[in-house]
Amino acid sequence: MNSFGWTDTHAHLADSDLIDKLPNVLANSIAHDVHRILCVAVDADSLDGIDAIHRQCEQIAPDKPKLWSSVGIHPNYAQNEKPGDWEKIVAKSNDACVCALGETGLDKYWDDCPFDIQRSNFGRHWALSRQTGLPVIVHSRDCDREMLDSLRQEYRNGPLLGVMHSFCSSYEMAMECIDMGLYISFSGMLTYKKNDGLRQIAARLPIDRLMVETDAPYLSPEPKRGSRPNEPAYVSYTGRVLAELHSKTESEMARVTTENAMRLFLRMR
Repeated sequence: MNSFGWTDTHAHLADSDLIDKLPNVLANSIAHDVHRILCVAVDADSLDGIDAIHRQCEQIAPDKPKLWSSVGIHPNYAQNEKPGDWEKIVAKSNDACVCALGETGLDKYWDDCPFDIQRSNFGRHWALSRQTGLPVIVHSRDCDREMLDSLRQEYRNGPLLGVMHSFCSSYEMAMECIDMGLYISFSGMLTYKKNDGLRQIAARLPIDRLMVETDAPYLSPEPKRGSRPNEPAYVSYTGRVLAELHSKTESEMARVTTENAMRLFLRMR
């Protein structure tokens, strides 16, 4: 077993596919050398499920991953925000177990939320990031131009603290994001046979800006693709591919990507 271990920087453990079998999910994580998991929120309501996970995890002993969480509103849920939701997120951002804001961002793949609401929601997270020092987990789908426009506007306020989650865009976009201060995280999509172009991009990026994630219960990697749910244990498959692309051992890549995560998510100690 790798003594350092992998870090899954993006998992939705509060999803019904995972929370109902949390002890097994956490046991599988340790068995696959995954020692740290960031449990990601999608709206204010999901915070209750995440709190329940932290309470349940305290009762699971002795060998389990360390858990942290985020707070925020996903672009596809922004139109459903209720009075008091944002205030709840701001208040929870002070919790010691919270190490990030989001996931938030922009999405033109689904037609779930008016784009002006998405933009406003995204901007609030950056403002809160500057107030709290917490990094932003950025969701971007089918809107590279709009995303870069928004990020460039925010960059006028100074370097950006955050990560482009489940990255699947161009090398040029990745490098501009890195130049603005962001990290790049790869999910199971990096392992898909059809995504050789994405692997070529990943191989060219600076290793000190790379992280790995599952986006569980979605995006199961090879060789688990087609099976649901995805779970944090499987981040090791993505990490293995990233290690090969950078001519590193799995142990070396686990250490590097975890150190990157701990550098970005300062409360992840």
